[in-house]
Amino acid sequence: MSQRMTSVILLACAVFAGCATSPEVTDDGLARVDGYRFADVYVRPGADLAHYQHVEVDDCEVAFRRNWLRDQNQSSRSVTTRISQEDADRIRGDVAAACDEEFRAALSKPPAYSLVETPPEGEDTLVLKPAIVNLDINAPDVQSAARTRSYTTSAGEMTLVLEMVDGVTGEVQARVVDRRRGIDQGTLQWTSSVTNRAEFNRILRRWADLLRDGFDRVRDGSAAAG
Repeated sequence: MSQRMTSVILLACAVFAGCATSPEVTDDGLARVDGYRFADVYVRPGADLAHYQHVEVDDCEVAFRRNWLRDQNQSSRSVTTRISQEDADRIRGDVAAACDEEFRAALSKPPAYSLVETPPEGEDTLVLKPAIVNLDINAPDVQSAARTRSYTTSAGEMTLVLEMVDGVTGEVQARVVDRRRGIDQGTLQWTSSVTNRAEFNRILRRWADLLRDGFDRVRDGSAAAG
């Protein structure tokens, strides 16, 4: 696990570890701002996100809830339904790819933002660094020859930590932290890789749409950050 991912997980835990209120100022000097549909938004005082001409979207990093793999396998009734490290890596890769796809799609809608792979020299670029942490899938599908069915009331939950970084200085200009749970069906429903993917994609799309809305508000001069 990268050093950044470790820091991101610790940050998310600090925000959601049963605190009655989120911190008003982060350790790196970002101030909490209200009026957004994300759970927590922090902005560096004096930051001007409207002046950036390009946006670079880094690859999304994904981390499961602590001990998720162990807990899943301890509750498994059969060796054939145990989750391998290969299964876990595949799921992480699928979530990361879906995150990248949804954020890029949202920013590419007309009028599209200038998405770049590498910040152009001498031009202002805002780098988005998304991370999905505390990923908790209640009944993951595993690649097994055994025919099994899992039933849950919800697909699970995950937390987005999105940092917006100056492409030249590397300084974090804004940070979003938002935890979302899958829809609680109220009754047990058959859960599969298809239903899991649909539910988590719905959450990712929601986050991407909120980010796009925030960017539009910044561009229109009606907000300071997304």
